[in-house]
Amino acid sequence: MRFLITVNLYIYFLIFQSVTTIAQSVKINSVQDSVIIKNINNNQLNEVVVKRQVPLLKHTANGNIEVSVANTLLSTSASVNELLGRVPNVVIAEGQISVLGKGEAIIYLNGILINYDRFAAIPVSQIVRIEVISNPSSKYDAEGKAVINIVTRQNIENGLLVTATQQITNSKFAGTSTNTLFDFNYTKGKFSFITNYGLQLGKGRELLYTTRTRPDPDEYMRSELTTDWKRQFNNYSNFGFGLQYTFSEKNYISLAYSGNIEDLGGVVESRNAIANSTGDGFYATAIAKNDVLLNQFINLNYNVLTDSNDSALFIGTQYSNYNGTVKDFINENSFVNEVDTNKYLKNNVTSTINIISAQADYSKKIKKDSKFETGAKFSHATIKSSTDFLTASEFDMNFEFDDGLSSDFKYVEKISAAYFNYGNRIGEKYNFSVGGRGELTNYELYTSADGIQKFKKNYVDFFPDMLLNMDFSDDLKAHVSYVSRITRPRYQALNPYVIYQDPFTKIEGNPNLQPEKIHAFEIGSLYHKFDFKLGYTYKVNPISGAALRGEGLNDYILKGINLEEEHNYFASVSRSVTAKWWNSTNTVSMTLRKAVDDFYEYASGSVKPQIYLYSNTTFTIPKIVKVQLLAWYLGDKSYGLGHDDSRSTVTLGIERNFFSDALKLNFTANDIFHDFMVAGDYNVGQTEIYYHRTYTTNYFRLTAVCKFGDSKKSAYRKTEMEQTENNRAK
Repeated sequence: MRFLITVNLYIYFLIFQSVTTIAQSVKINSVQDSVIIKNINNNQLNEVVVKRQVPLLKHTANGNIEVSVANTLLSTSASVNELLGRVPNVVIAEGQISVLGKGEAIIYLNGILINYDRFAAIPVSQIVRIEVISNPSSKYDAEGKAVINIVTRQNIENGLLVTATQQITNSKFAGTSTNTLFDFNYTKGKFSFITNYGLQLGKGRELLYTTRTRPDPDEYMRSELTTDWKRQFNNYSNFGFGLQYTFSEKNYISLAYSGNIEDLGGVVESRNAIANSTGDGFYATAIAKNDVLLNQFINLNYNVLTDSNDSALFIGTQYSNYNGTVKDFINENSFVNEVDTNKYLKNNVTSTINIISAQADYSKKIKKDSKFETGAKFSHATIKSSTDFLTASEFDMNFEFDDGLSSDFKYVEKISAAYFNYGNRIGEKYNFSVGGRGELTNYELYTSADGIQKFKKNYVDFFPDMLLNMDFSDDLKAHVSYVSRITRPRYQALNPYVIYQDPFTKIEGNPNLQPEKIHAFEIGSLYHKFDFKLGYTYKVNPISGAALRGEGLNDYILKGINLEEEHNYFASVSRSVTAKWWNSTNTVSMTLRKAVDDFYEYASGSVKPQIYLYSNTTFTIPKIVKVQLLAWYLGDKSYGLGHDDSRSTVTLGIERNFFSDALKLNFTANDIFHDFMVAGDYNVGQTEIYYHRTYTTNYFRLTAVCKFGDSKKSAYRKTEMEQTENNRAK
């Protein structure tokens, strides 16, 4: 039998068991809770399940936020990248994930640092919540300006649970794609097993329009370039399994393997109309894509509570392997001064990345309110690539090796790190934490691009941090923080191999890129469920990118560069509201960015603030339907060296559960007005550059989720250890 009782705020009710009345008081703390009493046989009460509308966003006293994913519009995302783009204060643009007011973030998975390329191996169906940590302590790697920790589902039930998900996405801009996901969970006693598989097939698209103008009559040039990536997902799949054995309530060991395959086909079409002092020309390029990437990851972790005060030891190792091959065929056609010519190229690339890391973390609760944490980590990365370009004319089709475009690359990096963190309470209203992290970096770089180049360097950095929390009352809490960080260039950004776009446009890495240093200050408060923040971030050698002139009159190279410095100011206020039938999360932010550089001959301009608005609202009619509306707006921004245009999105989701929640159907209309477009302009090296990039964000998606199995609540508790692992780096 199954009874549904709807209970409003702070209502108490009595549960009676057998003939003798045994009163149990249950207090419901949310505005809208449903209490389901299951399996009343022979006057025995076996289980009480409390269902509640969980707010999307939870603010913590130290300025961080926790975002619920399960049972929200975020869970219908086809990829982690798409999911993070729906998280408040997180901005996704041109392959970079940033936290508003802070900058580019590093990604953790269940408290363990992962490479950006590992994203595709994380199944969205397993994600429970996202933690946005804007003031990371010394326990985190010093890399990145903020931390995003992805927390996945832990198997804490006895029995079997199987989840199958099917997504069908249709976009007028790109076409149709499908995403099939399968999750399997099994637990018996102390042993747990989990596995997953996902497969994405279909089409994707990205469109870039760029103009480059040199107005100087002596060097006049005007280029209008359109690049259209028409992607065919031949096999975009992720897979993995995990094993866990729990020795006792105080310790367990886990082994996990995951991976993903990205088999990409399709075509990249470029059209470039160029006018200069010598005449006009039109250049058309078609690149037949044949790219395959295989990524694999292995994790082995051990967790133990060392005493009754929840002191804990974590030991973990991780191995990551990336293998990529590119076999592109390029057809290049040019029409200059009424002369039509054709040229053919083959681009063959092989690349491997191997990363091995090991770490140990220990936390000791000294007294009731004091805690000491320390740990160490070592990582070793080896990156190798070989790029071969072959060229042939339309007359003989005999391909010859092109030394100018071909290159070899090798990069070896070793990072040794150690940290400490101490926290304590001062009186009843104040608590603090101070910490520091030291890192020793050694690297060697070899490349044959532009002649043999070798780089070798080692350096030591120390990154202090501090946090002061003030608990004035239940309705007023405040914090002050300072953190120092570093952003190292991505491995691919250092590799000077050529990514061919058209005869006059190439993308290259920059082996001379330097790490970016960051100092960030923040004050904030929680007042009557409002979250206020003010902050300032100073960056030295900020990493940016630009289209720089090449050797030829019309040539441009897109590459990463270091600017001189950057100043960032931000202010934000957030509020979550929970009512009987609906809940809403709303954020308003303003950022001001000023970038400074004298080396690359940028044209200096004005500095104007950028407005950010975010709203996510859910309406729930019990047993009938759930409607979710998400909208955000990122306004215009002028930062001294350039200007970014505004962009926005409005997404609507409708959801209905069937058969006692065994089947869930969701319909999503994403970016309804197709206003998510990255555009802007800047002036560098006497060239005025405008860009406008369109993504496959405007689509309709139908999602069906089916769950079945015989899982039951386990009497064996593993919650404490799992929480220790998930929060080990907080």
